[in-house]
Amino acid sequence: MARPLVRVLLGLACLAGPAAALAQAANPGAVQPATVTVQSTRDPVDKSYRKMIRGMERFERERALAPHAPLRFQLLPRLPTVNMQGITLRIAGETVSIPVAVAPDNSFVLPRNEKALREDAAVLANRKTTSMTWRALIVTPGLPPGTRRLGDMRLECLVGVEAGLVSNSSPLFGWIANALTTPEQVCNSPNGNYLFFADRPVFGVTLRAGGRVETLPFRMLYAGGEQTKADLQYCDCQVMLDRTFYAPIWDKSWPDDTLVEFEYMEDAP
Repeated sequence: MARPLVRVLLGLACLAGPAAALAQAANPGAVQPATVTVQSTRDPVDKSYRKMIRGMERFERERALAPHAPLRFQLLPRLPTVNMQGITLRIAGETVSIPVAVAPDNSFVLPRNEKALREDAAVLANRKTTSMTWRALIVTPGLPPGTRRLGDMRLECLVGVEAGLVSNSSPLFGWIANALTTPEQVCNSPNGNYLFFADRPVFGVTLRAGGRVETLPFRMLYAGGEQTKADLQYCDCQVMLDRTFYAPIWDKSWPDDTLVEFEYMEDAP
């Protein structure tokens, strides 16, 4: 498929994952994490500090998936207008306020603080809720350029779901619906459809493990290409559609050391 055709398809693409039929209304009895209002920002981006710490604990328990990789978290844009420069983060509770250092790539390490845990603190950014999304970032050092490791991505999914990072806001968004809410359900099922982001717009994604090589089908790129334009506003892939892909993290026939190789849009044909 020629690159211009891919761009046309991207323009027409709809974004719900293959499990959209499983969508259900949000559970009205679910416990909502506490939020803290920031004076300078209406509708601030916030995450539950307790949930993010649980994600960190999950990372330690599952280290065998990525034994040489560190854990960071990362902020990504949801809107083309959002300014991703100068983002600040803090952990905010009733009496605690702890600044969190943010690297130039908008990644960060979350410090553990027992008082913030007791106060059910929030992790706050100086941006609005609909402007950014969050992901775990687990990358084994020394990989060839333009590649990821499948075990790292498996652990990213487990940590990200445990930490409550996925920020799709529609109760009808199928792949994060009530039917698939635990890390095991989302990350170990072909219907879980945890969405990954490449560093740059992708033309193709290939898995390589020894002599086994397989290129991901088009339906696993660009968030599945199945969601209506009206639904796109609810997906945290909103502004990064051409960077999105699903990976077969549920398929145990691919070992953790499988390399995920990217062919980027700007690469020469």
